[in-house]
Amino acid sequence: MPGPLQGVKVVEFTEIIAGPLAGMLLADMGAEVIKVEPPWGDPWRHTQPFTATESRPFLAYNRGKRSLTLDLTTPEAQDVLHRLIPQADVVLVNHRPDVAAKLGVDYDTLYGLNPRIVYCENTSFGRQGPDAHRPGYDLIVQAMSGMMAAEEKFQDGVLQHVWSTPLIDTAAGIGMAWGVCGALYIRERTGRGQKVETTLLGMALALLGMRLVQVDSLDREASAGILESLQAMREGGLPFSQLLEVYQAEHAPSPGGIYYRTFQTRDGTIAVGCLNNRLRLRLLDTLGLTDIRFEPGYDPSTPEAVEFGHDLTRRAEALFLSRTTQEWLDILEGRGIPGGPVRFVEEMFEDPQVQANELMADLDHAEVGKVRMVGPMANFSETPLEMSPSPALGQHTDAVLEELGYPADEIRRWRERGVVR
Repeated sequence: MPGPLQGVKVVEFTEIIAGPLAGMLLADMGAEVIKVEPPWGDPWRHTQPFTATESRPFLAYNRGKRSLTLDLTTPEAQDVLHRLIPQADVVLVNHRPDVAAKLGVDYDTLYGLNPRIVYCENTSFGRQGPDAHRPGYDLIVQAMSGMMAAEEKFQDGVLQHVWSTPLIDTAAGIGMAWGVCGALYIRERTGRGQKVETTLLGMALALLGMRLVQVDSLDREASAGILESLQAMREGGLPFSQLLEVYQAEHAPSPGGIYYRTFQTRDGTIAVGCLNNRLRLRLLDTLGLTDIRFEPGYDPSTPEAVEFGHDLTRRAEALFLSRTTQEWLDILEGRGIPGGPVRFVEEMFEDPQVQANELMADLDHAEVGKVRMVGPMANFSETPLEMSPSPALGQHTDAVLEELGYPADEIRRWRERGVVR
């Protein structure tokens, strides 16, 4: 059987990461996704490019789509939308709140063309509030959401963001696809489309999760004290590094945190994760150590407890250095303790576990040939997913316009005038 979204038609007016990823996830599930790009292409095509119109970032988030180039500021493009949108089930948009209306792809306009449309829009901060008008990227939202400060990472006196992956953009793309699937489901029951709104800020807060749970009876006084201290220090002009010291002091973990961290081994690094006391006690037994935190009356704030915690950490680190990574993996597995080696991303392409679960995909791109990339996030037993590569810029423009009824000579004239590429 085809993918679970076979027969669903998506028109995508997106760029960079969040919206394109949402479209790709829907395409993976069998939807026909038409990516509408300006004649010069999604800006992501020109980030770290290896040809005039192709880049690794673009390949990563645009698998399985058809590329239709249109200059949306022209009357001809608006005519195309009047033919295309009535055939669509889903529209994806990720621009500043004012841009969609300027391009004629806002919800009210497209709803007028197709009341059954599921219109999913992602903005940085939402359409309401003092920051609604602000453009925002992953870095900026990490800063404004509290995530960057919570990471507490400084380098050369500069606060660092999570840079190994566009964490918030990625979550937003997944959130958009999740919202679309829910809206499609209810449309099947009611016949009505709707607008689905997501934000980068909301996704950042969702990722912070348990950091943003406040129990009034337990946390109000402490939170008020932190906020008061931070405000006074800001008003005093103190550098951010000193503000972070206050924050770190309030959130510092107890010394002796050997249960959820990495350790150097004789020939590498290993991660150990024990998130309940049963596993923590099993790790202590495996290492031949004891921990006073499991004794009655333990108080982590006493000098004795602090010193004991530092000593426990030193002893555990020395023990892990005494054996190789593989030796420790065998020992931990034998005791049922979660652990794993620290690897580099380049090692994932040929990793046997990745291959065994078909988590990578090999695709043939129209311009650049073989591309190996991350595959779909899920497998469906009854409606297996099929993938195709990201489109070359404008690869499907003629085909899509012809399907909408435009003759070849008119398409040629549009190309000559720069309406399409």
